Amino acid sequence: MNIGIIGTGNIATYLLEQTNINHKANGRITAIFGRNQEAGQRLSEQFEADFYTELQGFLDLPLDIVVEASTVEAAGIYLKDVVTHKKDLIVSSVGVFKDAAFLDEIKGLAESAGTHVFLPSGAIGGLDVLQSAKAAGGLKRVQITTRKSPASLGMESDEEEVLFEGSAYDAVEKFPKNVNVALVLALAGIGVKQTKVRVIVDPAIEQNTHTIEAEGDFGRMQLQVENHPMPSNPKTSLLAALSILAVLQNKGQALRIGN
Repeated sequence: MNIGIIGTGNIATYLLEQTNINHKANGRITAIFGRNQEAGQRLSEQFEADFYTELQGFLDLPLDIVVEASTVEAAGIYLKDVVTHKKDLIVSSVGVFKDAAFLDEIKGLAESAGTHVFLPSGAIGGLDVLQSAKAAGGLKRVQITTRKSPASLGMESDEEEVLFEGSAYDAVEKFPKNVNVALVLALAGIGVKQTKVRVIVDPAIEQNTHTIEAEGDFGRMQLQVENHPMPSNPKTSLLAALSILAVLQNKGQALRIGN
């Protein structure tokens, strides 16, 4: 499997290491696309993958799947081109789908192209429960409380404080780099307007935590995930990168576990 990756940051570096050096996926990242030429050249030499700054040349390659590991802004620019070039796609910056019309457009393009779009679970769990619970329309309430250190939010704070309380739709607008988990949770469950989000800064914690609560005809769920950050970037949970790696590992497998 030939894999292309959009982005030259921490997640891209981690996936290159795990795939090309440690052979943790059934394939190899053969091409990198990005705008940071210094970082791109460094990754190209370190992991023996070609680096491109021009999207068309990147997409003309015989890639089986492309991993978007950049930003919400970049995802909004590049995703349509990836899908129309008939590449399977893994989207890391799920916040780009705050715009429901854009999500529908990407789905429609993928269906026409005969390709698949994967949204990794990121730094949380419980998505299978939500999808099962809403299968017959009986999912009533979903809330996620995200508690993060000041460093992971890129701010300074000496005391615990609720920074945000509202819908997943509004949360992504205010914290586009920090609450992709709220969007994927909303898409798996009851939607971006109905899913409730609380973001708390807490200088006392060492691990970012996400507490997911859901209620419906199925019963009740409460799930808490305490995440270690990536060693190279406290703003990104290691589990977010691992969830992308898991998609690469499971792609094409005959046995599928979960929904």
